[in-house]
Amino acid sequence: MRVYWRRLRPGELDHELLWLAVSVTSAGLGAAWLAMQLPWPSCNFRALFGIPCFTCGATRSAIALLRGDLLQAWTWNPLATVTMLGIGLFDVYAFAVLVLRAPRLRLDLSRAKWLLAGLVVAAAGLNWAYLLSTHE
Repeated sequence: MRVYWRRLRPGELDHELLWLAVSVTSAGLGAAWLAMQLPWPSCNFRALFGIPCFTCGATRSAIALLRGDLLQAWTWNPLATVTMLGIGLFDVYAFAVLVLRAPRLRLDLSRAKWLLAGLVVAAAGLNWAYLLSTHE
């Protein structure tokens, strides 16, 4: 894996702008959904099989994070909590490089992609095991 900083090349996709826009829009739509007191999404997997899916509790985790309750967010869904905190950190970074027109962080994962994929699958599996062990 190689980590480096560089400026955007002409015609290159601006990932920071794209994913900042996606995450801020998603958060805004989620907040609007809750503000309008629309029904929460239900888990079809849980309804069908009686056990939580590996993302069960992500909505409650997001709400707990918005309220500043990190421990409760972690209790609802650890992987969703870590993911949302990571997205928040990325958003701060993306906003900073966009405003400052700074070089962008780039990762060359060509040698580590299978390791990274394995870590993601393992994290999802551990998260699901946690949710299964604590479900009501």
